[in-house]
Amino acid sequence: MSVLIKPIITEKQSQAAEKLNRFGFIVDSKANKLQIKQAVEKMYGVSVESVNTMNYIGKVRQRYTRAGMQVGIANRAKKAVVTLRKGDTIDFYSNL
Repeated sequence: MSVLIKPIITEKQSQAAEKLNRFGFIVDSKANKLQIKQAVEKMYGVSVESVNTMNYIGKVRQRYTRAGMQVGIANRAKKAVVTLRKGDTIDFYSNL
């Protein structure tokens, strides 16, 4: 089971990384904070100070089309915001 699914690379998250040394990840929904901390430290070779997690419930999306009402559900997700110690940083663009 892979704990980290993908990093969150948005404008808001990039600003938090620059100013507050916080990085966001989409993580496995069953992972706890200790598992997330260990996975980030192992994968990126940094020391993690704190981990904050949040669960997002999939929203119901519906639209009216010629064929009738189309109803679907967006995916559920668990996000983790990881704060690193001073001096540590993660470069997501180094592997491109």
